[in-house]
Amino acid sequence: MFRAIGDVFRKIGGAIATVVTLPFRAVARLFGGASDSARGRH
Repeated sequence: MFRAIGDVFRKIGGAIATVVTLPFRAVARLFGGASDSARGRH
């Protein structure tokens, strides 16, 4: 019983982790591309 609950929490934690990290990765990619283009212009 406790093992099943642990698995559920692990799955929920993994889902939350992916949902939380995805926007940060997108923002990091945006800032990385902006800084790269700015460097190229200057």
